[in-house]
Amino acid sequence: MAVTFRILVRLLLTGLTTHAIWAAPSAESFLLDPETLTLFQQELSGELAKDQVVAIAGYHRIQGSPGYADAARYLLQQLQGFGLRAWIESFPAEGRITYQTWRSPPGWSIESAELRMIEPDDEFIVSYSESVMSVMTYSQPGHVRGELVYVGAGTSDEAYQATEVRGKLVLASGDQGTVHRLAVLKYGAAAVVHYLEDELAAEHPDMLRSLVWRPRPEELDRLTFGFKLTGRQGLRLKNLLIGGKRVVLDATVEGRGIQFGSLDVVVAEITGSERPEQALVYTAHLDQPKESANDNASGSAAILDIARTLQSLIGEGKLPPPKLTLRFLWVPSLFGTMAYIDAHAEIRGPELGGAVLANLNLDTVGTNLELHHSRMNITWTPQSISSALTDVVARMAEFVDSIGRVNTDTHSNFNYRIIPFEGGSDHVIFNDGMIRVPAVMLGHWPDYTQHTSEDTAEKIDPVELKRTELIAAGAFWYLASLSEEQSLELTNLVAAKAQERLASDTQRASDWLLEAPVNRLEEMYNEGKRVISFGLEREQQALNSILQFSPSGPTRRLVQMWNQALSNQSQIIIRTLQALVRQRGGSLSFSQERTFEEREAASWIPSRLTRGPLATDLPQERLSEVERTWYETPEAQALDTYLLVNFIDGRRTVLEIRDVLAAATEPVSVVTVHHFIRDLARARLIELQQTN
Repeated sequence: MAVTFRILVRLLLTGLTTHAIWAAPSAESFLLDPETLTLFQQELSGELAKDQVVAIAGYHRIQGSPGYADAARYLLQQLQGFGLRAWIESFPAEGRITYQTWRSPPGWSIESAELRMIEPDDEFIVSYSESVMSVMTYSQPGHVRGELVYVGAGTSDEAYQATEVRGKLVLASGDQGTVHRLAVLKYGAAAVVHYLEDELAAEHPDMLRSLVWRPRPEELDRLTFGFKLTGRQGLRLKNLLIGGKRVVLDATVEGRGIQFGSLDVVVAEITGSERPEQALVYTAHLDQPKESANDNASGSAAILDIARTLQSLIGEGKLPPPKLTLRFLWVPSLFGTMAYIDAHAEIRGPELGGAVLANLNLDTVGTNLELHHSRMNITWTPQSISSALTDVVARMAEFVDSIGRVNTDTHSNFNYRIIPFEGGSDHVIFNDGMIRVPAVMLGHWPDYTQHTSEDTAEKIDPVELKRTELIAAGAFWYLASLSEEQSLELTNLVAAKAQERLASDTQRASDWLLEAPVNRLEEMYNEGKRVISFGLEREQQALNSILQFSPSGPTRRLVQMWNQALSNQSQIIIRTLQALVRQRGGSLSFSQERTFEEREAASWIPSRLTRGPLATDLPQERLSEVERTWYETPEAQALDTYLLVNFIDGRRTVLEIRDVLAAATEPVSVVTVHHFIRDLARARLIELQQTN
C-alpha cells in the first residue's frame, strides 16, 4: 500500500514539474537585454568598490559616535561628487528614546585608553590607539589601579559569592554585558577585563572579538569601563592568577564616554521618470568598529558603486532614467533603519497603501570565498510576504554564475545558495508585517573574521564585490524599467517558479500523510490542506506583485490566467491528498468540530500597536519573572515569533494565525500560539478584540 501511495505522489509531482518546465523562460534569458548586461559588466567595478571599502574601514563607525558621523559625511561627499542628489537625516541617540519598540543606543566617544600590568611584571598590555576593539563600547572614562581577580565566565551569581570583587578589576570570559551587570553594577567591581576562551579563540589566539552590549536606560549613569583582550592575553592573565600570583593592573579610559549622539542615515536618489513616487530601496549598514571591512564596509561600498554606475550611465545617455525611483540608504544597523522608517510613515508596501515596492539589503558581500571557505547566501523574504523580487534576484544570480563559468580572469568559482528567510540585518525591518516591503538580503556566511580584528580590507575580494553589484544592480534596474514584453516574460517566470514551490509544498504535505498513523490521517490531511491553501495564496501574491511594477493590460490578463491555473492546480492537489488518505485506509469526515482551545482562539482577533519587528527583548522584558519562565520551554523555543507577529494583521483570529503559521513552518499547538499572543497583549504590543 505504501508503494502505491508513493507512486501517486511521484506522479503528481511529475505533473507539476512538467508544467513548470513548459512555463519557464529559456535558460539563455537573464531578464535584462544583453546590451544592458554588458554595460553593467563594463561599468561596475569591484576594484573601485574595494578602494571605498578601504576608505570606509578607516573610520571608527560606532552608532552615535563622531567616527560614524565622519564616515557618513564622507559618503555624502562621494555621492555629491558623482552628481547624485544626496543628504543626511539624523535622529537622536541617547540611550533612552525609542523608535517604535527599538530603544536607541547612546552616543559614545573616547579619546584614549591604556591597560598596563604593574605586578608581577611591569608591562604594556593594550591601548585604544593600537586597537579600538580593545575597549568595550560604551565604556565610561575613569582610572583604576587595582588587583585583578578571576571569576571564570562571570555570568552567574555563584561566580561572585566565593570571590570578593568590590573595587577590583574582574577577569571573565562570558557574555560581556552579563559580566558587567553582575561584576560592576551588582557586586561593585571597578572595571572588567574580558577575553574569549572558545574554539575560535583557540584557533586564532591573537584575534580580538568586537562584541557590543546594549546598556539599559537605568544603567547608563552607573557604567564604568572594560577592556577586551585576545585569547592569548587573557589566558596568560588567567594562568598567572590560577598559579597564585598577585596581578595588579593600571587601567585608564579618557574621553566623554556616553553622550548625546545621533543616528545618521545617508540618503541618495535617482528619481524615476514615469512613476517617481514609487521606489526601490537599497540598504547597507555603515556601522562597525574601525578596520571592519567585510562587515559592512563591503555592502556600503557596493551600493555606493552601484549608485555611481547608474548615475554615470544615465548621465552619459547610455541608459535612460529608470521609470521608478531608486533610493540608497546607508544606515546604523537596525536602530537607524527603524528610526528612519519611524520618521517616514509613508514607507510601506503597496498592500498597505504605500509606494515602496522592494528592498535589497547588502551585508558582508566582499568575502573571499576560497580564503574563508564561504558562499553567498541570497536570503528569501519570509513566508508572510511574497514578491516577484525573489525570482528576479535568483535569475540575476544565475546570470552571474554563467559569467564565472566562462571568465578566465575570475579568481574563484562563484558559490551561492538561495536560503529561507533568517534575520540578523536590516531586511527584517522592511519585511515586517506592518511595513510589508519585500526585502531580500545578499551576504556571505560562514566567515570566521566577522566581528573580529581579522576582518580587514586586504581579505576583501573585488571579484566577489562585483558579482554582488551585478546581481543587485541588475535586479533593481530590471524591475524599475520593465517594458510590457519583459513583464510578460517575468509573469511566466514567476508562474513557473510558483509551480515548483507548490510541488515542494505538495511533497511536504504528502510526507506528513505517509508518516502519520492511520488514526491521525484526517488531522494531518487538514494540516496538509492548509499548506496547499497557504502556498496558493503566497504564489498568487507573488504573481500579483508584478502589476505593481508594470500594470499594463496584457500583463494583468496574463497574471489572471496564471492565478486561475494555480488555483485549479491546488484543487487537484487537495483532491489527490484526499485520495492518498483513503489509499492508506483512512477516512475523511470533513468535520468542522473544534476543541475548546480552538473555539477560544477563534473568538479573538489581535491587532498590532507598533510598526517594525519587535525589539529582541520583547515581550519578555515587559513580563513578570514568573511569566518569562515560559520562554525557556521547548514549545516556546521552537516558536517562530517573527513570523507569528507578521501574521497579526487585525483581520485574522488567533486560530487563523495558528493555521497559517503551521502551514508556513510546521504544525504548532494552538495553545502555544495563544499563549504568546496573550503575552503580547500583556506587554501592550497588541490589543485583543473579541469576535461577534
